[in-house]
Amino acid sequence: MLLYFHYYRIMESKNAVTALSALAQETRLAIFRLLVVQGPSGVSAGEIGASLKLAPATLSFHLKELTHAGLIEARAESRYIFYSANFEQMNALVGFLTENCCAQDGVSCAPGAVCAPKAAAAPKAAAVAKAAAVAKAAAVAKLRRKGVRA
Repeated sequence: MLLYFHYYRIMESKNAVTALSALAQETRLAIFRLLVVQGPSGVSAGEIGASLKLAPATLSFHLKELTHAGLIEARAESRYIFYSANFEQMNALVGFLTENCCAQDGVSCAPGAVCAPKAAAAPKAAAVAKAAAVAKAAAVAKLRRKGVRA
């Protein structure tokens, strides 16, 4: 029975290691957090690069790594590619990390709620989220120029 559960759980250890490895790099973590703030509507590659002040080749490399880990998804619209966080994969990773939380104490402290954003965010909410992401990116850039790691 235990082997069956281990083999068929939502996320395997190998997938968790891949996702955590992708997020263990400062630029990729910043990209992923920006996409989480943006929500399911996503943001174009150009806007990501502008917000985080990344060269196109550098951005492309990091987006490829996050996509390979299953943490983000890309969709083409006209001439642009929009990226969004894969909330299902993000929740699976959080669930994997907390699935046996406090089990030795005989209690379950794993979070019951998962992050499930609405598919169609209100325009005002999207604008506020975008402004917050841009402001955060600017603050991080300012700290980087001062030599402080954010």
